[in-house]
Amino acid sequence: MTDDGIIDLYLARNEKAIMETSDKYGKRLYKLSWQIVADEGSAEECVNDTWLKTWESIPPHEPRDYFFAFIAKITRSLSLSVCRKMTAKKRSANVTALSDELEQCVGGGDPINQRVDEMHFGDSINSFLGGLSEEKRDMFVRRYWYMDDVPAIAKRHGCSETRVTTELYRIRKKLKSQLEDDGIWV
Repeated sequence: MTDDGIIDLYLARNEKAIMETSDKYGKRLYKLSWQIVADEGSAEECVNDTWLKTWESIPPHEPRDYFFAFIAKITRSLSLSVCRKMTAKKRSANVTALSDELEQCVGGGDPINQRVDEMHFGDSINSFLGGLSEEKRDMFVRRYWYMDDVPAIAKRHGCSETRVTTELYRIRKKLKSQLEDDGIWV
């Protein structure tokens, strides 16, 4: 079934929408969640909670052109919340490593000093990503949105892990420079 057909089912409040969404995107969302929480039961729970949140969000939203991104954002947000709860005493090594990598670009520390207009920040990131080649943009998004590991990204792009690591370093360095040029505290 097409995304438009699934959205129409949600708008008609037909519960078949959840089954169709699960059939089409369930495995991808589970993988996304598992990469964050690293726990089978928690990942399944996050995906199941995604169906409820999606049901509650459509309407008023009608994400016809970005349905997977819409539900992936829900899954990612739920998974990060579970990860924070699970690791309140001990942070996940994967999430910590990714946070440390991105802090080189967007900074860390006192949130009061880092307060930035979110729309300006989002526009700057979107502009930056739009200026990257498709391959580099995919590497960046796979690493920092989907939390793929470097070997998986290397395999996806048919290149060495060293090349992926180097590209990600260069991209973070360029991102930091762009954010500074855009007047965003780094």
